[in-house]
Amino acid sequence: MYNRVSQKDIEALTSFLSPDRVITGDNISHDYSHDELGGISQMPEVLVKAGSTEEISKVMRYASENKIPVVVRGSGTGLVGASVALHGGIMLETVGMNKILELDEENLTVTVQPGVLLMELAAFCEEHDFLYPPDPGEKSATIGGNISTNAGGMRAVKYGVTRDYVRGLTAVLPSGKIMHLGGKTVKNSSGYSLKDLIVGSEGTLAVITEAVLKLVPLPKITVSLLIPYDSIEKAIGTVPKLIKSRASLTAIEFMEQGTILFSEEYLGKNFPDKKSPAYLILTVDGNDKKVVEDEIDKVASLCIENGAKDALIVDTDERKTSVWSARGAFLEAIKASTTEMDECDVVVPRNKVAEFVLYTHEVSKELGVRIPSFGHAGDGNLHVYVCRDDLCDAEWNEKLEKAFELLYKKARELCGLVSGEHGIGYAKKDFLREDYGEGQLELMRGIKKAFDPDNILNPDKIF
Repeated sequence: MYNRVSQKDIEALTSFLSPDRVITGDNISHDYSHDELGGISQMPEVLVKAGSTEEISKVMRYASENKIPVVVRGSGTGLVGASVALHGGIMLETVGMNKILELDEENLTVTVQPGVLLMELAAFCEEHDFLYPPDPGEKSATIGGNISTNAGGMRAVKYGVTRDYVRGLTAVLPSGKIMHLGGKTVKNSSGYSLKDLIVGSEGTLAVITEAVLKLVPLPKITVSLLIPYDSIEKAIGTVPKLIKSRASLTAIEFMEQGTILFSEEYLGKNFPDKKSPAYLILTVDGNDKKVVEDEIDKVASLCIENGAKDALIVDTDERKTSVWSARGAFLEAIKASTTEMDECDVVVPRNKVAEFVLYTHEVSKELGVRIPSFGHAGDGNLHVYVCRDDLCDAEWNEKLEKAFELLYKKARELCGLVSGEHGIGYAKKDFLREDYGEGQLELMRGIKKAFDPDNILNPDKIF
């Protein structure tokens, strides 16, 4: 179906880019064979380090004409194998395209290349008194990767997800054609939104080379509460009541005691409180100190009324660092606590979060495997990890398959979906099929064919 990369192809690629940015054979690091979880592995035949939209256009045109598969890669922080070169071919790395091109303070936009890291963009915006709201836990991910998975994060309760902040894209189609989609306009009812098709498409429709992103003014005040509970039921059971109260919350995060202890050990830092089985972290931001304080008092009282043991204000720099560094390290801490793991990135209605988390405990006991979890309780997106620990290959494969079967079945029963923000990639294809059925998948295949008739761009991902 696809052609192998030949010496002639290497010579052609080095005519588009300098030879030091076309890497082959043993010179390609093994890190490029997998993403963050590493469960799916395949080396590309050639690694191309792109430097511009025009270079990517030439590479894609050549790949299209010669039927060579291409996969785009940013920082490789994905968790579902979306950036793995399943068919070898060309891996197109965009981390070198890492410039912040323009800050437009009048239109509240920032224009960036795809290799800009989320933490770099966040720092740049804050320096200029702006906020780029999407805030997924992995701050070393690239903006191109965030757009490709429609990443959400901790501030999604108030501000929404990445798609809500993408105003315009420059993208290269598999044919090599350069497209400019959307722009700086706030409203757009001009035909199909091709831009929004590319957001969340996991590199299967086009290569993102530039993005115009919406910003908001940086809130002057941000206050968080750490809320301990003596049971998981009480903690997550409070979430629908917080939503119903119409409190202006920026974040509602859920975590269990075990996950906090993993993070403490991993970071070598003490967490402010670790004696309770479950916790919520609530955040309020704004520009009026009294309004923020009133909101904090309101949600603290509501939590206490619904079984919270306390409401600890995260106000000092030490506490802020302790709480948020621990929260940001949960994934790495769980990963460090086991020999291997895989993730169930489900999203369920917010009033079903407690039921799903409690069900993970049932599955853990039934199968005899450790299944820690944490997540964005405010938008129903949970990160649930099945840990291998000391299981042999046969036991691990059997129990992992069964755990996923049970967990995703439960999510469907609760009207949830297979992924809240990490995407489908290669790892979750079967579960997406069960969620959507052939009707929706056939429409997706039709869209893919319209963009990529030869199926060379990130083939065998999503469906």
